[in-house]
Amino acid sequence: MSTFTPLSGSATPQPAATPKPAAAPVRRTASTAVLAVLALAATACSSSGGDPLGGGASTSAAAPGGAPTSAAGGTGTSAAAAPGGTVVVGSANFPENVLLGSIYSQALRAKGVKVEEKFNIGSREVLYGQLQSGSLSVLPEYNGALLAYLGGKSADPTSAAVNAELTKTLPASLGILESSPAEDKDTLSISQESADKFGLKTIADLAAKAGEFTIGGPPEFKSRQEQPLKDVYGLTFKEWKSTGETTANAVKDGSIQVGNVFSTDPKITQLKLVPLADPKNLFGAQNVTPLVNKAKVDATATGALNAVSAKLDTAGLLALMKKVAVDKEDPSAVAKDWLKSSGLS
Repeated sequence: MSTFTPLSGSATPQPAATPKPAAAPVRRTASTAVLAVLALAATACSSSGGDPLGGGASTSAAAPGGAPTSAAGGTGTSAAAAPGGTVVVGSANFPENVLLGSIYSQALRAKGVKVEEKFNIGSREVLYGQLQSGSLSVLPEYNGALLAYLGGKSADPTSAAVNAELTKTLPASLGILESSPAEDKDTLSISQESADKFGLKTIADLAAKAGEFTIGGPPEFKSRQEQPLKDVYGLTFKEWKSTGETTANAVKDGSIQVGNVFSTDPKITQLKLVPLADPKNLFGAQNVTPLVNKAKVDATATGALNAVSAKLDTAGLLALMKKVAVDKEDPSAVAKDWLKSSGLS
């Protein structure tokens, strides 16, 4: 259910403390052990989009002169407020977030909501400020990463617990709507060959083989996850390698047997990798969640966005990202097709 009562008027947002800047670029950042806090921001990035919410160069197509373009064809850096009654959908400057922004905007239009798109804006620091000011109305966010950015923490890494903390941590002017099952989060992934040969389906299944396996991931992955993997799943690996952006390929070619690959990285599909289930919730929730300025969305807009969340899951988002990142299809067209097939347009 929605975490706030949608408002249709022009209530003045209450002032809120400025959040502390994140220690590192974040999107799917807060991977944690069961009793760990969701306050560490990972710096690893997937092939689905550059340096997410880090304020760096956009990984999406740019207009002449280098200005990032929105799906509506304009530059995505304007902070000017939209006309009254218009819902302004923003996005960060990486392909997955642009795709999600386009899904949101088209779902809203399908319900008769007047929409303006401001995509490819930049980092969370910029986006959050514009949402607070009312220049933006809606953002596609990732609940665990947002909580970490705001300095909040949850001893329980489940989506419900993270959202409860977010509701308490956000200023009164902002709110979250229904989280989708779709998550862009850390996984431990293996090759299809390893899954078949050793009967591996979950991280717990690795216990019998970890001593023979080499694991790889971003440079900081070992320092952050070696002890939690021991504590939560009893895993001690033969060797740890820093594989960075080549992690998925290293799993496929056998130079490592287990890799830290993000759940919506199109290489999972391309290379036929198998993300292992995480029954003990080692990696905290990173559900795609609409973040809104409550004075800027009404019941119609809220219903449209919650309907998107109800339909969007991780496998579906992964398939959509393959179309965008690998097949180079236009995010707006991919969003349109998904909404139609999901009965939302």
